[in-house]
Amino acid sequence: MTGKRYLVTITLLFFLQIIQSQEVYHFTKGFVISGVTRYGREAIYTDQLAYQLFLKTLETPADKKLFGKNEAGQDIVWQAIVADSLNRFRTRGSGFGGGAGGYYYLPYQSDKEATALLNIKGNSSVFFNGEPHGGDAYSLGWLVIPVKIKKGLNELFVRAGQFTADVQFLNKNNFISIADSTLPSVVLSHDNSRLQGAVVVVNASGKELNGLVMRSSVNGNVQNSNIPSIPAMSARKIIFSINASGVSSIGTVSCKLSLLDKDKSIDEKTISLDVVESSAKYSETFISDIDGSLQYYAVTPQLNGPQKNAALFLSVHGAGVEAIGQARAYQSKDWGTLVAATNRRPRGFNWEDWGRIDALEVLNIAKQKFNPDPQHIYLTGHSMGGHGTWFLGSTYPDKWAAIGACSGYPTLKGYGSADGLIPDSSRSAAEQILLRGSNPSDVLKLVNNYKTLGVYILHGDADKTVSVNYARQMRKLLGEFHTDLSYYEYPNGEHWFGDQSVDWKPMFDFFKWHQLAADSSFDKIEFTTASPGISSSYRWTAIEQQEHPLLYAKINLNRNRKSGTITGSTENVVVLKLDLKEFSKNKNITITLDNSPAINFTNEQADSVYLLKENGKWKITGVPFAKEKSPARYGTFKDPFNHHMVFIYATGGSAEENQWSRDKARFDAETWYYRANGAVDIVADKDYFYDKYEGRNVILYGNANNNTAWKKLLGDCPIQIEKNRITAGQQSFTGDDLAAYFTWPIKQSTINSVGVIGGTGLKGMQATLGNQYFAGGSGFADYMIFSLDMLAKGSAGIKMTGYFDNQWRIDLNEAFVLK
Repeated sequence: MTGKRYLVTITLLFFLQIIQSQEVYHFTKGFVISGVTRYGREAIYTDQLAYQLFLKTLETPADKKLFGKNEAGQDIVWQAIVADSLNRFRTRGSGFGGGAGGYYYLPYQSDKEATALLNIKGNSSVFFNGEPHGGDAYSLGWLVIPVKIKKGLNELFVRAGQFTADVQFLNKNNFISIADSTLPSVVLSHDNSRLQGAVVVVNASGKELNGLVMRSSVNGNVQNSNIPSIPAMSARKIIFSINASGVSSIGTVSCKLSLLDKDKSIDEKTISLDVVESSAKYSETFISDIDGSLQYYAVTPQLNGPQKNAALFLSVHGAGVEAIGQARAYQSKDWGTLVAATNRRPRGFNWEDWGRIDALEVLNIAKQKFNPDPQHIYLTGHSMGGHGTWFLGSTYPDKWAAIGACSGYPTLKGYGSADGLIPDSSRSAAEQILLRGSNPSDVLKLVNNYKTLGVYILHGDADKTVSVNYARQMRKLLGEFHTDLSYYEYPNGEHWFGDQSVDWKPMFDFFKWHQLAADSSFDKIEFTTASPGISSSYRWTAIEQQEHPLLYAKINLNRNRKSGTITGSTENVVVLKLDLKEFSKNKNITITLDNSPAINFTNEQADSVYLLKENGKWKITGVPFAKEKSPARYGTFKDPFNHHMVFIYATGGSAEENQWSRDKARFDAETWYYRANGAVDIVADKDYFYDKYEGRNVILYGNANNNTAWKKLLGDCPIQIEKNRITAGQQSFTGDDLAAYFTWPIKQSTINSVGVIGGTGLKGMQATLGNQYFAGGSGFADYMIFSLDMLAKGSAGIKMTGYFDNQWRIDLNEAFVLK
């Protein structure tokens, strides 16, 4: 779903300038197989090549050599392949993920050891001499991976469709890469003395880099920024400060960057910053609470300057579109400011998961910066951003006066895009539990949440990228009950029919006569959520806990302030919070829910009340214990990848286990960087102390025997991974090939969690390869225990998966256990 005007183009000119290479080797010959993997928007994945690699049964490929059998019992045979004149590998009919789930084998003979950068464009991932590394799935060209070339045979197994691959030999191990920069605009009349940018620093040496400084200089104004540690043989995007206060002319201004080691420059680069008038569209950076990395949003300023209590429009872009490109498609409005969030990347997370959080971060920043009228906040987006509009609109219906979905699709179950569809259902009991984790993204189940919103739908009737049938589907669903719906099909309109594809005057006119009503005017509440951890509150109510985690929870309430009553029904709700501020103090209030006996009390505090459903009856309760599940920490394995998480690798195991732990942490960090424009601290277990990392989530790699941080974080957890054994409550599983993903609350905190990626032995640890948890909308439970066999047999390899109850106990009623 790429707007034609804003197709992302990345030139390799910058890349070729930064590496200062002595030699470039282009891969042109190899071997290919297909039909051996299945990766998508779910926790379960299969990868028969990785399975053989981990079992050490993978034989060196050759032309016409048998690899194995597919599900239909047919032979899978390696075939020789030669790159085309552009050094591009491709097979007839191959698509994303490599010729129906395929791998390419690329051998490279070297007569000596060397340090190089591996640059592959178009792949999902790669094994380089057995080590997993991230992929450049969208062929952007700037993912640089330092590798050690060994003397003799070097082997690459590339999971890809069509791609190019080369290695570039280095004469400098530590340097700046500016190909993937996150930069602010210099806006004249703004305070430009404390701007921030981000670039990649590459460490192609065998030791961790510490104590480096990035110096920026703009027109003689110098700023020094300390750089966080960068592990050996890795790259990291780092933040630096900029003082552009002396800039006075529009255009561009040069910013010189110097990488300093003890005041000695080890590399220098020059970047350009856009300088614009305050009336022009511009980019502004901020530090994200998700991971502490630098992100940006773009602004289309209000005509004639920002006015207090004007409107605010949040625009969410399509796949492959930069936020600044999105902002430039809109003309300035005389009645409000438009801000465009990034979704972390032009494709990012489809506005789900961390894309959702990015949108909320930008919304909150924009509210503080532009001080809009809280009754005039609107949401709109195009293509993937049309999906983002449907998703964010149904998930947070009390944040918007109206929404406008342009050329969008409602769900990833129905459209999918690059990572594929979210499965709609499964015959596997284990997979059914896991797919619950995708329920928050199913807009069609949340459709009643639009009831109080103004909704505008715009779609070209000749759209071949996102069919107009998606718009008609939503018109039909909403038409059954919605009383404030406007719909327009643009005649002969393709996916992008000019800037009016997003900047559609009738839609903004529709927005103009809508305002967000105050909570005091809402005496009837109807709200659905699949996870209080994603969306719990609506107006004067909040669903704090569910009976069945990640199944849909619903409330339908009526408030009568004059008679002092609240009545209604609930579904799958255990703890409900009611705000009573609209009732007068000392008012006698009666609450009747679900035909349960009425609750009578006097509203002495004029604040709020918590209700607990126990044995089918509602009663007043206190504030839930902070250690229980709550909207601030509700679970699923994805939850720990937040709150400035830190990756903790093991050092207390065998040499192979320790190497796996470092490699896996680096692989996840590379994937996170690529998908999320992110940066993560990677720390050894012996260097982790809670006080040092207080307030931060943890991702822990390994098990209780080899990761020394385990007891500090997981000593009270009912799931324990040890050598050759996993216990989960009363369940026990043995073998050296078992793996687990799970989340657990950090006991010193009320919001922080640890996420565990581990195994009972090297084979079990290797089974955690597939980081599908970074795919937008993919479903994960609180815990999942599986064997290496999952890579060959899919869901049949799952031993146990499920959700903790509200006290973080294993509940077999909410779990699958292999019998």
